[in-house]
This record gives sequence, structure tokens and C-alpha cells, in this order.
Amino acid sequence: MRARLLLRYVLAEMIPTFFLGVVVFVFILLMFQALRLTEFVLIHGVKLTTVIAMMGYLSTSFLPILFPMSLVFTVILTYGRLSADSEVVALRASGLSMYSIAMPAVLLSILVSILSLQTSFHIAPWGNRQFELIVTKLGATKPGVTIKEGTFSEGFFDLVVYANKVDNKLGTLTDVFIYDERAGQSPITVIAREGRIVKDEAQPGHAASLQLINGSIHRTTEARHTKIDFSTYDLQLFNPVNESIASKSPQSMTITEVSRALTDTSADTKDEKTGVVIPGLTKEKRIELETEFHKRIAIGLACLVFGLIGVALGTTTNRRNAKAGGAVISIGIIVTYWILYVSSESLARSGQLPPWFAMWLANFLFSIAGFFLLKRIWNG
Repeated sequence: MRARLLLRYVLAEMIPTFFLGVVVFVFILLMFQALRLTEFVLIHGVKLTTVIAMMGYLSTSFLPILFPMSLVFTVILTYGRLSADSEVVALRASGLSMYSIAMPAVLLSILVSILSLQTSFHIAPWGNRQFELIVTKLGATKPGVTIKEGTFSEGFFDLVVYANKVDNKLGTLTDVFIYDERAGQSPITVIAREGRIVKDEAQPGHAASLQLINGSIHRTTEARHTKIDFSTYDLQLFNPVNESIASKSPQSMTITEVSRALTDTSADTKDEKTGVVIPGLTKEKRIELETEFHKRIAIGLACLVFGLIGVALGTTTNRRNAKAGGAVISIGIIVTYWILYVSSESLARSGQLPPWFAMWLANFLFSIAGFFLLKRIWNG
């Protein structure tokens, strides 16, 4: 009976704090995007409703990261407050074991871990995909959104684009260099004096192309180099008919789609009609997909690790200022974990570490630290 009352009492304090933590961390992460989002409205003339939708989709894609952060913040603050008010001592004196005292945190960690896994598998990829589609449509009508003057931009419809001048109001580019590798193993380079976005006036916001003026097309193969001069050349950007089946980035794939892509054993194939080479699953692509697969699971189960560490550290928080001490400890844990996590992911994507080892390394090390802390504190 006492254990059940304790469970209700602690959960009633942790759950509101957890959701508050999610909201706070969402705003913190959006602050890092504030400059870019403000630029969309003030400089590129993007509608405020579109920017709000982008913020919503971004927040959705952040959720798998936010859940572990909010959980460790919640557990440390709650158990720090219990420790500071001597409630942990009182509970131990009443005959409850530390295992019973820690049970609310364990239960919340399991529930949040399940929620985080589902979000990481399905919801976050959907949010990321919707954000990508909005940016794609904006790029078709407002090139300045993705193309910066005097720099090579890689986010413009899978093209590498350079322009000396970008006029976002007129939708024009001056002194344009484009590298297009969408044709597989036969990429083309296009150089033009001027370019402008041509929209479908009958259906605004739908199909669009980039019309290039006074330039040349260069195609290089192992055997020869071909150059074609042109006065006008239309480069198709996107078609709404094909939008639903357009290739997704690994971050926008569900866990099922990632698993299915990993089972693809096809090699490069050549279309007999067009001569276009369709690449199969390359070594680099496989590494990227394997990293994404293990990342999804590891980030969800990180909630269990953070809950473990939160209980251990929460019961030893500075009694004079439990809230401030808990916040500092939480930030320290989050920063340390993500430095290790991001470093490991970078090593995995570069092929220096196996993806499964790299993406589980942070969880493994923090789990060991959590068990040792619990053992020392509870046996002390």
C-alpha cells in the first residue's frame, strides 16, 4: 500500500515536470533556428503561416531527442527535491527500500522510452519529410531560400548551385554554375550567364523549372567530354505528380523503410531506353542507413539510461538548492552525452567505426556509470 501511494505521489510530480521540460527544450532548439526562420519572413517574403507550419514540423522531428533530455531533467529535479526535503530519509525510515523509491522513475522511463521509440520510428521521420517538402516548394518559387550568393549550395533539388547574384523578388540568378548528378554515373555541369525560375501559372506552387540563358552543358565520361552550347535551356526541378514517390533522405524514412532499404542487394543498373544509370545500394549508402537504423533504437532506449542516472544523481543533489543543483547536473549530463553521441555518429558515417558500435557506445558507457553510481549510493 505504501509503495503504491509513493508511486502515485512521485508520478504526479514528475509527469507535469516532464511535459514542461519538453516544451522548454522545444523552444530552446527552435531558438537555434530563429535566425533562419526570421530570414524566411523578412527577406524571402515567406508567409507567416508557412513558417509556423515549418516550426511545427521541426518540433516534431526534434521529439526523439527531447524526450531523453526532458526525462533526466525531470527525474533529477524530482528526486533532488525529495532528497533536499529529507523525504527520502523519511521513506527509508518507514521501511521502504530504495528499489521501491526508485520505481516511479523506472516506470516513467519505460513509458517515455516506448513513446520515444514510436516517435523515432514513425512520427519524427514524417515531420522531417514534411519540412523537406516545404523547403523544396519554397526553393521552386524563391531560390534565395536555398541558394546564397557567392557560395556553393547543395540543398536546391539535389543540385549543387553557385550564383554570383540572387534576386529573390524576380526569381533570377546571375552567373550560374550547376552540377547535376541526378543522372547517376553521367553527371552534367551547366554554366550560364543567367537563370530564372519558371512557375506553372495554371497551378501556382506546383511544377517548376529553372530556365537558363546563354550557356553551355558539359558531360564527361571515361571515354569523352561533350560540350553543348545553348541560348535557352530548361532544367526540370520538380513535378507534383512524382512528389509522393520522390526519394527520401534516411532521416525522413520510417524504421520499416530503412530496414527495407538495407535488404536491397541490387547493383547498379542501366535503363535501356534512356541510358540513365540507376545506382544500387553503395557502401556509403549502406553505412548511412545502418547508422540511421541503430540511431533510432539507441535514442529511444537512452530514456532508460537517463532515468537510471537521474535517480542516482537526484538523491545526492545539493540540499541547499535542489532545483538549481538539479538543473546544472541535468545540463552537464545532456551536454556530455550529446558530445559523445554526435562524435560517435560522425565516426560511424565516415566509416571509422561500425555503425552498431558507434551508436550504442554512449548508452553503454552511461549505463555502466549509472549502475556504479546506484551501487555506491544505495549501499552507502
